[in-house]
Amino acid sequence: MSATQRPLPVPDEQSAPFWDAAAKHVLTMARCSQCGAFSLPIDIVCDHCHTNEPNYSFEPVSGRGTVRSWTVIRQSFLPGFEDVLPFVLVDVELDEQADLRMVARLLDDTGAPSRVGLRIGMRVAVAFEDLAPGKSVPAFVLDES
Repeated sequence: MSATQRPLPVPDEQSAPFWDAAAKHVLTMARCSQCGAFSLPIDIVCDHCHTNEPNYSFEPVSGRGTVRSWTVIRQSFLPGFEDVLPFVLVDVELDEQADLRMVARLLDDTGAPSRVGLRIGMRVAVAFEDLAPGKSVPAFVLDES
């Protein structure tokens, strides 16, 4: 697969710290300066305390979590995914906070969750897909520890 085929992140002012860290293979989450809760995605109002001045700071997180759900993608409507079809997207609750959830590709899969024994409650850890120089996106792998 050519690294230029896949869509690349286009950071804006608000998301740039997240993507800068991802390029270094570090998963960060935005933490509200008022209540201390993590938010993903971030918005102009904190989802937890509802302040309109969350003044988010991005902090590294473990990237470990629990599978809440998944879906198998068998057809892609975006370019660059044709040679990885089918693939699994997992909905993961991160360990750092209840209901802090992230959806990303499961890199262990072979397009069939039964082949890797995927089930709700399984443990996963963050990994990164390098799409281009300085452009990486978070993904997950099964956590064997």
